[in-house]
Amino acid sequence: MIVREPFDPTEVFKALSDPMRWKIIQQLAAEEGEYACSLLEEALPVSKPTISYHTKLLAQAGLIKTHKRGRKYYYVLQRDVLHEVIGTLWELAPQPLPLSQHTPAPASEGTALKAASGECETGAALMTW
Repeated sequence: MIVREPFDPTEVFKALSDPMRWKIIQQLAAEEGEYACSLLEEALPVSKPTISYHTKLLAQAGLIKTHKRGRKYYYVLQRDVLHEVIGTLWELAPQPLPLSQHTPAPASEGTALKAASGECETGAALMTW
């Protein structure tokens, strides 16, 4: 069993606060497994050293793992860290908000949600955070 160090939420938030690092996380989240550095270079409008700098900070925050195979580098998003961050935030505000307090969904989406969940028209509330 691999034991990792506990994450520091403030370090995670600092790492996620940069728009370029956020884009990197979004790219990695679109993949289930590893993501080649060369794909990031193609997807992002920045240089290789800039990508390296940002991925280093993401790795230090525990959000990604980096490994080298041959001459290529690969990144893996640490989804468990993201889940822990969400859990930590949830502890601060554990009560969900009813959907009715937000902008109402278009009729087609609302109907599809009710049909998918099997809820009846009256008295049903979709809870979100």
